[in-house]
Amino acid sequence: MNLRTISLFILTALFQLCVYGQQLDKPIHFGIIADPQYADQDDHGTRFYRNSLQKLDTAVSYLNTQPLDFTVILGDFVDQGIKDLPPVMERLKKLKTPVYNILGNHDYVDAPDRENLYKPFHMKAPYYTFSKNQWRFIVLNTNELSEYATSADSPQRVDWKAMSDQTIAAGRKNARPWNGGISKVQMQWLEKQLIEAERKKQSVIIFSHHPLFPENGLEALNNREILAVIDQHPCVQAVISGHHHPGNFAYYKDIPMITLEGMIETAHQNAYGTVKLFADKMIVIEGHGRLTSRTLAFKHHPK
Repeated sequence: MNLRTISLFILTALFQLCVYGQQLDKPIHFGIIADPQYADQDDHGTRFYRNSLQKLDTAVSYLNTQPLDFTVILGDFVDQGIKDLPPVMERLKKLKTPVYNILGNHDYVDAPDRENLYKPFHMKAPYYTFSKNQWRFIVLNTNELSEYATSADSPQRVDWKAMSDQTIAAGRKNARPWNGGISKVQMQWLEKQLIEAERKKQSVIIFSHHPLFPENGLEALNNREILAVIDQHPCVQAVISGHHHPGNFAYYKDIPMITLEGMIETAHQNAYGTVKLFADKMIVIEGHGRLTSRTLAFKHHPK
């Protein structure tokens, strides 16, 4: 190998390292939408079901103008189950970047095949993970143990009943027909994902339909057990959820717990936004319509 070839090799390697470093420093930028809850039915109270299609059109048009890495839909695509899903998915498929979906409790209404319900929503599994640069994103299925997502004779229904009874006995307010929790298997999977993220020095964002905190009766049934696992892993930088349409926010032991405002609410005011995750440990949410804008400093760091 002559000197010129060696020099060219070194320059190429340096250029690649420079590009890779720039990619790592570049903020992760993604879109967020919670609870469109579309249905071909008349308005009820503050919920304007048919209006969600126009709101989705507006949100998709805006998100397509942004240099996004992906978009996350945090559940309740529809109000009355998958019979109303096609017009929602028709709009979401216009997004120019990948879309990661989460099932909500309303998505299970009259579902003919609850175990495989994730497939019509273009999900690879009921709960899953994906990565981008030095970030790992964990998608939980907080519907897994619930009355609406399980069949009457299933082991999952038995586990849900035990969890629900225990929650009621503790005097808590979240043992409601529209709330669910996660199984021991999913809990073990979550912990495995967090251990692996720490080994790879990745930061983590967790997505869920049901909030984990603060507690107001709409949190996941076993939110405290989930939080106990999260609390053992400083790689978790934030939890982002839907389900509670007015939105909510609190810190759980320095971890931001963000509940997004639901798109379904109000006649015309929309709710969607974007999130930027910066290398300097900052999360910036740019909200549109009812969705609250926030700038938050990360207080947790991978070990």
